[in-house]
Amino acid sequence: MRHMTQKIMIKTCLGRLEGAYAPNTLRSYYADARWFVDWCDERNLTAFPLGSNVLCACIEWHQGNYTYASLRRRIVSLRRINTLLGYDDHSRTEDVYLAIRRLKRSIGRPPKQAAGINESLLSRMIAAQPSTLVGIRNRALLSLGYDFLARRSELVALRARDVTQCPDGTLRGIIRRSKTDQFGQGRLVFGSTRSAKLLKTWLRHQPRHIEPLFCAVNSGTCLDRALCDRSVNEIIKRSLLKVKGVARPNYNDISGHSLRVGAAQDLLIKGYDIGAIMRAGGWSDVTTVSRYLKYSEQNVWAEAY
Repeated sequence: MRHMTQKIMIKTCLGRLEGAYAPNTLRSYYADARWFVDWCDERNLTAFPLGSNVLCACIEWHQGNYTYASLRRRIVSLRRINTLLGYDDHSRTEDVYLAIRRLKRSIGRPPKQAAGINESLLSRMIAAQPSTLVGIRNRALLSLGYDFLARRSELVALRARDVTQCPDGTLRGIIRRSKTDQFGQGRLVFGSTRSAKLLKTWLRHQPRHIEPLFCAVNSGTCLDRALCDRSVNEIIKRSLLKVKGVARPNYNDISGHSLRVGAAQDLLIKGYDIGAIMRAGGWSDVTTVSRYLKYSEQNVWAEAY
């Protein structure tokens, strides 16, 4: 009963944050808090106010089940909720610090990186699409996702008015809001002539009254709603399976980030510096983009002699 009351209190305090934080952030906060409260309930421990001993025990218990990044994120969430509930933070102790250090050293490997889909493979994936309404949409979506270095949430949030054609036949677009741009300052992006032609073909089939650039399709009919961001993963994975006769990444290593990763790697191979790549992908932290480029197959000696 005590823990059920705490969940209600947590939900109430998170309600204060609505409008100030993205809905996904609030859902993540609540999921992390519920996970911790349930774990404490099973052991008859007090979840909040957050205590050093309980948090240390939780970190050590879950050490082999979660990555360092996942547990670190949960700790941040729990501390934030503890403050929102009006409690003093007693978790910033040497014991908790050492528990986090042990966690990081015990894992000893970076988070798994999604495999990149590079331009040559992308072209084959586009060509493998069927001549159906879904296939026409997917061709434009794959090409634009690569050119814009777009996250899947950014891709499905695009509206037709956000993309215009330039005089030279390329595309100019605006990503109005993203994971790293919660206040909607926007990011200017550009697309190739290939994307312009594929998008023009798609928009001839999508009714003009539908605002999302990529709408859902059911039984050969366009629906007046945006494509779900989870569907982007499935489109990329299924498109990969259509490609035959060439080396391709493992199916399980592909995600909605694969177009973004592959485009960043291709830009590096083409000679663009880290500043240009960060600008194209909307990164503000060089550490993040460096992880994307880490597995780029760039042979710096190929033309050295």
